[in-house]
Amino acid sequence: MKEDFSSILRARYRYYAGVKVVSLPGKCVLVSWLLFSALFLRNRIAGCESWRLPEVFFPHISLIRPQLLDPLRILVQVFWLFFMRTPPQKSRTRGFSRRLRYAVGGAKGRLQGLANKAWLQPSFWQTRDANVARRHRQPLTIALAAVLAVLCITVPLDPLAQFVFATALFGILLVFNRLPGRFPQMLMIVLSLLISCRYIWWRCSSTLNFDDPLGLALGIVLLLAELYAWLVLLLGYFQNIWPLNRPAKSLPKDTADWPSVDIFVPSYNEDLEVVRATIYACQGLDWPKDKLEIYLLDDGRRDDFRDFARDVGVHYITRDDNRHAKAGNINNALKQSRGEYVAIFDCDHIPTRAFLQLSMGWFLGDPKLALVQTPHHFFSPDPFERNLSNFRKVPNEGGLFYGLIQNGNDLWNGTFFCGSCAIIRRGPLEEIGGVAVETVTEDAHTSLRLHRLGYNSAYIRAPLAAGLATETLSAHIGQRIRWARGMAQILRLDNPLRGPGLKLRQRLCYFNAMLHFLSGIPRLVFLLAPLAFLLLHTYIIYAPAIMIFLYVLPHMLYSSVVNAKIQGRYRHSFWGEVYETVLSWYIARPTTVALFAPHKGTFNVTAKGGLIHEKYFDWVMSRPYILLVLLNAFGFLVGLWRLYAGPSNEISAVLLNLFWVVYNLLILGGAVAVAAEAKQLRSDHRVQVRFPVALELPSGHLLHAQLVDFSLSGARVELSPDAAEQVGQQVNVIMDRAGREYSFAMTTVFKGREVVGLRLCDQSPSSMVNYVQCTFARADNWVSWKQNMSVDKPLTSMAAVMSISIQGYRRLLRAGPRPLPQLLTTINALVGMAKSLRPQPILIRVEEA
Repeated sequence: MKEDFSSILRARYRYYAGVKVVSLPGKCVLVSWLLFSALFLRNRIAGCESWRLPEVFFPHISLIRPQLLDPLRILVQVFWLFFMRTPPQKSRTRGFSRRLRYAVGGAKGRLQGLANKAWLQPSFWQTRDANVARRHRQPLTIALAAVLAVLCITVPLDPLAQFVFATALFGILLVFNRLPGRFPQMLMIVLSLLISCRYIWWRCSSTLNFDDPLGLALGIVLLLAELYAWLVLLLGYFQNIWPLNRPAKSLPKDTADWPSVDIFVPSYNEDLEVVRATIYACQGLDWPKDKLEIYLLDDGRRDDFRDFARDVGVHYITRDDNRHAKAGNINNALKQSRGEYVAIFDCDHIPTRAFLQLSMGWFLGDPKLALVQTPHHFFSPDPFERNLSNFRKVPNEGGLFYGLIQNGNDLWNGTFFCGSCAIIRRGPLEEIGGVAVETVTEDAHTSLRLHRLGYNSAYIRAPLAAGLATETLSAHIGQRIRWARGMAQILRLDNPLRGPGLKLRQRLCYFNAMLHFLSGIPRLVFLLAPLAFLLLHTYIIYAPAIMIFLYVLPHMLYSSVVNAKIQGRYRHSFWGEVYETVLSWYIARPTTVALFAPHKGTFNVTAKGGLIHEKYFDWVMSRPYILLVLLNAFGFLVGLWRLYAGPSNEISAVLLNLFWVVYNLLILGGAVAVAAEAKQLRSDHRVQVRFPVALELPSGHLLHAQLVDFSLSGARVELSPDAAEQVGQQVNVIMDRAGREYSFAMTTVFKGREVVGLRLCDQSPSSMVNYVQCTFARADNWVSWKQNMSVDKPLTSMAAVMSISIQGYRRLLRAGPRPLPQLLTTINALVGMAKSLRPQPILIRVEEA
């Protein structure tokens, strides 16, 4: 029954009369609410007492503790309730809403009928994929397609025609994006190349400013950077058009037919604790013991390493000098070993027990196969993942290479040797003189030489080993500098585009890999390009702003959609630009020097296993990003001033460059965020897992539990509260490996309601071999990590990068000199005040009068 409206107002007045509201803001709030009630709230709110209406409509405002901005919040909320909020649900459906629901239902039915068409079913496209793969190319069809493509690329169009053309193709692109199978993906690549080639043709033929020498010079520099990016895009599409995804191949049933394998674990300056787990895992490999030899290659000549090798029963090899670094260390060991195959693991890479069984089968079926490479998987976060708190949420920097590119290389018989987690046939390796020593990326150079002699390579994407990522940003950048310098050295000394032995497809794969590390200068050009117009007032793209928009936007949009389709599980949109921005300044100089003086530069060992005791902002490594941020911020302010005081005919050009600067600041903010180093206090990294174990109490009782994480020194288990109460100081943890149970004595170090932390007691070699095999070396340990990674959604990725960018600028202000932290506090207060003005949702149902 509906209440009398006047009685509601009286009850509301009596309720608030009992509240002591004496301040001016409080009186304003009360008057505003009563006025709002008298004017609008004439309906009874179902299930809500009349004097509680303010709490329903204004959940973010307290009348007992009023604030200065409460009247403004009330006005915003009232406007949102009456003009922006979704209308409340009615008890009956009438008129227009009924017709709308009928129309939507009919459209839904038609769409469901369309979805049942044969050409939209996955089986149709899978069959089409197979047919296309088997179909021979028709020269006449290719020639006709080439002529049409040239016409589409070169024909000039006016703004309206260009808009219609790009929009129509984008609609087709989105249709293909919804279809399963490789064939629609190939059609998407064709459309993206068509638009990108059209953009490059337009840039080369219509946008250079020959009337201004400065504009011409800077325009050519920008055009060269864009040509570089276009070439990388083209080669990337070629490389990844049909990833092979090679499965493991079984071995003969008789182990007498299995070959002998030497395992090399090179080390230089790493701690023994880093190396220990790798040696234990190698000792537990499922391979005949009489056909397996393990060698610890110590270039540091350390007595504790020699003693450890003797205690655990593995070979120890050292040498008098460190000539040629890691390559020389391996070549020295080749002279002192005799196995038919050589498996190489970096000292922090722990192989699973099935590593050899899953990777050796392809060698026995192909006598020309010289190399089998597996991914580099990391169970610890790299600086991006740790400092940005997105470990196992966003694919890391190497995810694209090991998840997709190497599979693409495998299709073209161009798999690279990556220095670790790989097996090489000894005969071909000795035929090329051992591991290459002329460059600091000895691994890729070695595989290039093997391919030049006609040998094959293979890549198995399954993660069969796991290691430690770099701990600090400086170590990470140092590692990438070595890779970039080495690739530039190979390009200069042993250019894959020239020389004998390689097929065209292999040359393109190697050339694309080397080209990738030359991205430093082009990336810096893109970060500085809009400042040429905003600060120097010179046109480096000499064309109307509307034409720039209509050509640039499709080029970027098409490539983003296609790359999200191809790379979605291995690289999220916009994150690649953050990675490249972080490295751009540091790889620009060494790659340029290596192209002109390839013999300069030395091998630097990547530090692993370090600690970070306190959070800090790395001002040394972040100086280039901060300089770029200041330049772009200054350009943004100048652009705003030019909008106000500049000529009216330049407004569109200024807006376009301002948008470019904002995008640069967004990417630079992500780079700045990485420079804020987070703590790393654990020398033994914990690996999060979930598999069943049993706890054996001293009384002999068994408790069922779940292992939730482990490290080399202990573990953490989860069990019921009643079972946790029974766990004492000493307990045996029983784990299963290949149907056999192993027991490990552990000590309780902490105990919660459902979680118990344990430390390993017996760390003798025999016990540690079994413990590593039951934890780090489990065959199924790392497979689920990539499967649980979310697929790329470009808009979601953009939002994530924006959030990280804002976080980066906050970290920069917080770590800055004296006035900046106070400025950050003021900004946070203003942001919090602005957020408090946001209208709040209400969940109510209004009854009919």
